[in-house]
Amino acid sequence: MGIGVYFSISSLIILSILTYIFFSKKRVDNIETRLYGRILLLTLFGLSLEIITCFWFVLGVSLDNIAYHFASKLTASYYMIWSSLFVNYLINICSIDKNLKKVFNLFNICCLIFILILPIVYETTKEGVLPTGPAIYLTYIVCLLYAMLDLIICLRYRKKISSQKFTPIYTLLGLGGIDIVLGVFFPSLFLIGYVYSLIVIIMYFTIENPDVKMIEQLNIAKDQADRANNAKTEFLSSMSHEIRTPLNAIDGFSQLILEEDNIDVIKDEAKDIMIASQNLLEIVNGILDISKIEADKLEIVNVEYEPSKVFDDLVKLIKARIGEKPLDFRVNIAKDLPDYLDGDYTRLKQIVLNLLTNAVKYTKEGFVEFNVSAVKKNKVCRLIISVKDSGIGIKKENISKLFTKFERFDKERNLTIEGTGLGLAITKKLVDLMHGNITVDSVYGKGSTFMVAIDQKIVDKKKVKVADAVVKKDNKINIKGKKVLIVDDNLINLKVADRLLLSYKLVTECVSSGFECIKKIEEGNKYDLILMDDMMPKMSGVETFNKLKKMDNFNVPVIALTANAIAGMKENYLKEGFNDYISKPIDKKELERVLKEFLK
Repeated sequence: MGIGVYFSISSLIILSILTYIFFSKKRVDNIETRLYGRILLLTLFGLSLEIITCFWFVLGVSLDNIAYHFASKLTASYYMIWSSLFVNYLINICSIDKNLKKVFNLFNICCLIFILILPIVYETTKEGVLPTGPAIYLTYIVCLLYAMLDLIICLRYRKKISSQKFTPIYTLLGLGGIDIVLGVFFPSLFLIGYVYSLIVIIMYFTIENPDVKMIEQLNIAKDQADRANNAKTEFLSSMSHEIRTPLNAIDGFSQLILEEDNIDVIKDEAKDIMIASQNLLEIVNGILDISKIEADKLEIVNVEYEPSKVFDDLVKLIKARIGEKPLDFRVNIAKDLPDYLDGDYTRLKQIVLNLLTNAVKYTKEGFVEFNVSAVKKNKVCRLIISVKDSGIGIKKENISKLFTKFERFDKERNLTIEGTGLGLAITKKLVDLMHGNITVDSVYGKGSTFMVAIDQKIVDKKKVKVADAVVKKDNKINIKGKKVLIVDDNLINLKVADRLLLSYKLVTECVSSGFECIKKIEEGNKYDLILMDDMMPKMSGVETFNKLKKMDNFNVPVIALTANAIAGMKENYLKEGFNDYISKPIDKKELERVLKEFLK
């Protein structure tokens, strides 16, 4: 019995203990750990085969015996499979393309079949009987190829191998190379199985120790939790500042209006309150848009629109935002834009407005340039919109993180600039939803250029004219004298809704609870429309509505009028049976739409 057998026996004993320890411990469940577990079990199996074949020979089992022959084939297969598993381990560490993995596995299966088919010849030497022949030669060649592949992978993807794994991996490769050379020139030593087990032991105490990997995972989880906590703290701090800024204007001007007698001053300050309210609403809508996007509830609603009018409105909005700022606002809107397009112009406006607002916000002096051009082909118009500025610019390393929510760069430098870090994240999502493309080109300290390309359908002008005629006809609908019941527990909200409806010469009644609403209907009061708040104490709007539906002959349209505007709420209210939904604060255009639809 050769000295190699004693190496194999000692390795088997040590590895059996190590295997028991590894599988009895709690482990990180990832592909690397699972592959290592397979390598560990395979090494035990291979060592056992080596020892069994040696003892069979000592006990006088004939070399012509099928079991002895099959065991030799399995041993050769073990060497090849072990080498392939190690390559697979490296492929996963380096996150190499899956296609390469598929090709490798196919090659592996073919080699295994050949090893099992090709013959093995036995040579008798002073040290004993050694298996040789085509199957063994192929095994050595494949193992050598795999060792070379290991080295190529490590050199090619060295940047992807973490520093903790770098040294052990190269040590293992060195051992593997020495092992194959010794196996070829000194086959009687039986060192391959021994070296494989040595590699497995080194892996356990360096890169695959369950305790160390669990600690690493805990540290990663802790870091992620800390980052999330910091992000939440920064977000709340930013939101507090962003929300309080317009609130301060609303509260301050409201107090001044109460003390002011000059009607012109009151009107000016009321306009300032409206601007501050609009800013506050934009912040809230930004948060709601992100929640809708993440819940996959944001929809693209395509309608016919006039692109020139949309872009003119945007120019007016931005000019108002520039105000006294010393900026040269350059506008170049192509004259060959189609008269009418079909698409979601509301989202298009939101995309462009976000880019223009950012350009104005981050440019103290110089210029902001707004360009719109069109490429028309087969009834499709590709809108190419660019917003260029001479502002602060973006560092190269930050461009990749530009569309991440809540991200703001150079915070110390931009402390005085308002922003939530949501605008560009929403912009990117909207562009993606519209199957468009957005690119950024920026030089830090010199300015940025954002370019958006979105395809829209070209609409026949005559078709739109007919639609416009219908709208104009609808505008003449007379709803004077129609009765509307407003249900809301907040007296200010009741007053706002009542005042908004007053301009339509409607007859309105206000109640502050669901109980009062039900009482009004039970008393035989007739209404043409009910505007119902949902979040009311004791009886919610949904509960009130469900009770109304159970009443005999109740067929009044009920509209959910609520501040509950998070992702999916409109769909939920419609599922409950409400005829429509209006979010607070009330948009006058949206209110008009509902009144025309249900009171005409």
